[in-house]
Amino acid sequence: MAIGLWVAVLAGVTVLSQAVGDDYHDEHTLPGTESQLLSDTLEDAAPAQAGDSVQVVLHDEDGVEAQRDRIEPMLGDLSMLPHVAHVADPFDTPGTVSGDGTIAYVTVTLDGAAADVPADAVRDIIDTAQAASGDGLDVELGGDAVRGAEESEGGAAEGAGMLAALVILVFMFGSFLAATLPLITAVFAVGSTLGVIVLLSNVVTIATYTAPLMMLVGIGVGIDYALLVFARYRSELLAGADRQQAARTALDTAGRSVIFAGCTVIIALLGLFALGLGSLQGVALAVALTVLVTMLASLTLMPSLLTVFGKRIEKRILTHAQRSKRQPGARWRRLADAVRRRPLPALVAAVAVLLALSAPALGMRLGFADAGHEATSSTSRQAYDLLAAGFGPGFNGPLIVLAEGASDGGAALASTLEETDGIAGVAPPQPLPDTDLTLVVTFPDSAPQDAATAELVHRLRDDVLPPLEESTGATYLVGGSTAAAEDFSAAVSDRLPLFVAVVVGLSALLLTAVFRSVWVPVKAAVLNLLSIGASLGVVTLVFGEGLFGVPAGPVEAFVPVMIFAIVFGLSMDYEVFLVSRMHEEWRRSGNAVRAVREGLATTGGVITAAAAIMVVVFGAFLLSPDRMLQQFGLGLAVAVFLDAVVIRCLIVPAVMSLLGERAWWLPRWLDRILPHIALERADRLTRDDAVAAGRER
Repeated sequence: MAIGLWVAVLAGVTVLSQAVGDDYHDEHTLPGTESQLLSDTLEDAAPAQAGDSVQVVLHDEDGVEAQRDRIEPMLGDLSMLPHVAHVADPFDTPGTVSGDGTIAYVTVTLDGAAADVPADAVRDIIDTAQAASGDGLDVELGGDAVRGAEESEGGAAEGAGMLAALVILVFMFGSFLAATLPLITAVFAVGSTLGVIVLLSNVVTIATYTAPLMMLVGIGVGIDYALLVFARYRSELLAGADRQQAARTALDTAGRSVIFAGCTVIIALLGLFALGLGSLQGVALAVALTVLVTMLASLTLMPSLLTVFGKRIEKRILTHAQRSKRQPGARWRRLADAVRRRPLPALVAAVAVLLALSAPALGMRLGFADAGHEATSSTSRQAYDLLAAGFGPGFNGPLIVLAEGASDGGAALASTLEETDGIAGVAPPQPLPDTDLTLVVTFPDSAPQDAATAELVHRLRDDVLPPLEESTGATYLVGGSTAAAEDFSAAVSDRLPLFVAVVVGLSALLLTAVFRSVWVPVKAAVLNLLSIGASLGVVTLVFGEGLFGVPAGPVEAFVPVMIFAIVFGLSMDYEVFLVSRMHEEWRRSGNAVRAVREGLATTGGVITAAAAIMVVVFGAFLLSPDRMLQQFGLGLAVAVFLDAVVIRCLIVPAVMSLLGERAWWLPRWLDRILPHIALERADRLTRDDAVAAGRER
């Protein structure tokens, strides 16, 4: 029945979502910031000036003037297209032709923001403009709208990740049928959620990059959760239980761990609402919904599949176990014993590695990638390079200064800007009709992604313009894409402590209630922060510093907080799965040493296999052409790898060995007020009974 219900849900949601269609929308408003205030003021006073634009870049080695007969008809065709508000003539507009006459640009003003203009309309603009190419004339197009229209719909990364995951599962279980069950569960969960998100995009603001991101997380988490349940089912079969009892035990133990881990991930994601950034709230909601559905699929669809295919799977599992001469968990017991004998060196070495990897994150520079990071074959990248060659590197990221109440028409402002270090040129002031506003466009002498451009924004706001305000009585606002990126980074930095406190605090409280321990949640929080820091350090090295030949530039401004939310939640998966088995053994035997050894022995193989799957799924997104998804994929893959290999296999056993019985200490007053949340079966011995029984023996 459950399988039929999931098939019906997947089919129904898919059909309905395709009929309704999506309405993804990137929300970049930052209330209270200077760049947002400038944008709002400009939109109210001069809506035509506030609309986004597309740059049509013309290049001819013999001079673009010779190509007027091809260019002017193209301009007329562009002006007739939908969503085009105005087309400037480069031959009548000062400053639009390079000094040597070989490069010119046409500004096509759209009737709204780039995110609001349909991609098909932008593609019509691209096709119409490039139809004029030929006879030595090259036509390329740039702008945010063009970049959005060029983006790939993806699919290759997801497929590569799932194929790699299937290979790992086959090696782990020795059965193709058994290996496909976690994949089937993940596909149903992600497919159903994707349809729901498409429908939700028509009601709430959901960013355009949400779908590939939720698929990245959903596939990894879906396989992970289903694998944890299936692994416990497999271990119960090998221990002699029948299929029904094995399924009940798997749901009653691993199933509870999955519920707790999933809830922790959801809490971490919903903690993004504490940042108050509209651009992230829709993403957080969508990814949290994905985790919720994958959790439900692991607890309902997976057991149903085991019921249908259980007999064949049981036979294959037992046959594979008989052929294998290794004792289950023998290697992990040896590792646990080795760490227990020398816990301090293992702990110090592992923490030193994590701290060393985390160090580069201290110098992370946040921002937004521009066309300079696109593939060289894309028209937006070629337009970017042509504009930089013809008009200077700062032309691709101008700063906009809006003056209010300037009685001289902005002359003092323009003069001050021209004398400011770091500014290559200043366009003539543009007074806005029927207002006391004047717009001045300024071109830095550095590229938009250079640190010098960001420093220029702060210098204008803090040092250059305040004295001018005092002398002229006018007020000045600095905006533009680079200024907006700086404002976004500042907003994230200011609100990050609250976000971290909410996520870490709630997660620690849940762990305290589950494991009846003070030290377990403290350890989990510290180690999770270390793994996140190390992953962000690696992202900084690769994308910020240009390691391995990757173009150096800023890390996408919202990537660190998204990685924090997702990784903190995912780290709890392995924490709960490992420590719950330790806790189960502790309650059963009352022996802290045995609890560490058996906990690692019974979960080490599953955790490393699950982590390997997550790493290949996340790592496959390095194949994506989108720089943001590449950063997400690398950050998540590194974090999961370090969490499973360094933290769960070395640091956790070392810390638990050093703590011994103190690991399970909880003050009596706290024990009385905390709710009891059990992850183990109800028929297990209590800790006190187990300890007493151990003493009697």
